[in-house]
Amino acid sequence: MGWLYLGAAIVLELTGTMIMKYSVGFSRLMPSILMFVFYGCSFTFLSFAVKTLELSMAYAIWSGLGTVLITTAGILLYGEQINLLKIICVALIVLGVMGLHFASSSGKAG
Repeated sequence: MGWLYLGAAIVLELTGTMIMKYSVGFSRLMPSILMFVFYGCSFTFLSFAVKTLELSMAYAIWSGLGTVLITTAGILLYGEQINLLKIICVALIVLGVMGLHFASSSGKAG
């Protein structure tokens, strides 16, 4: 169940971040309210996830995958520029999350 909660937390965080763009610096009421609702729900599901998943791994996946997904959304949906440095940095985030996952799983007994 922890992985489902983590997946929901990631989707909600991604949605909240995308809505942030439409709040235009909190100058538009409904997108601003929705942003806080989605972030609040995201943190709620993240807190459910860490009941059964390791905190460091869950948070790294939540923040790392959220960063990768919002970077991808920025490029595909908002026309943000992509360059080699951006690709390398996103790859390093993915490698870091994978490293934490492997470090967590290799430290378990049995």
